[in-house]
Amino acid sequence: MTREEHLQFCKKCTKRELDIELGLVCSLTKRQADFSGECPNYTHDETVLEQMDDSESLDRQVLLAKVSEKALEKYRTEQNLPAAIGVGVAVGLIGAALWAAITVATGYQIGYMAIAIGAGVGISMRIFGKGIDQIFGISGAIIAILSCLLGNFFSVIASTADYENLGYIETFNIINESSLIIPIMSETFSGMDLFFYAIAAYEGYKFAFRVFTEKELGEEGL
Repeated sequence: MTREEHLQFCKKCTKRELDIELGLVCSLTKRQADFSGECPNYTHDETVLEQMDDSESLDRQVLLAKVSEKALEKYRTEQNLPAAIGVGVAVGLIGAALWAAITVATGYQIGYMAIAIGAGVGISMRIFGKGIDQIFGISGAIIAILSCLLGNFFSVIASTADYENLGYIETFNIINESSLIIPIMSETFSGMDLFFYAIAAYEGYKFAFRVFTEKELGEEGL
């Protein structure tokens, strides 16, 4: 085990002792920890747990640095990528439909909807996927961007249908048959949209990962 892995236990043990030269040592041996797996003399210090932060979530990079490889493997067995992608796509579709509905109701193309979609996709993937691997964040970013594009397209369809007094499906068929999808999307796309899409992608990535507080990790002895 590495020094960092030993310290994950030593910092929470009642037998810890600070040595000026060696740092944190065991009060029984007066040496740095050298056990493998689990320490036979480990006694959990409840006061350490009480002092841990239970309000702020740890960043993924901090989590990876704080927990042992054994703990990470445990969390990986709880991951569910298909569920995360499935619910992320569903939330993205709902967000795209709401974007179109709000556009028709207000008469404006609201770019802020992209931010809401990105957050919704990421958070829903976090809840149902419990992911810690990179693929969850990448999937969240991709789904968020595609959902924003779809929301933009739905808005064009809805606005055109409302203006021409046509049905949504009828409007879509006319645009599709006329090969106008790409030209219309290009015409309605702006530099500001790119800015909002970037934020949505960032949120889809960041929020897709499972989060822990320092206290939660401490309660599991990690």
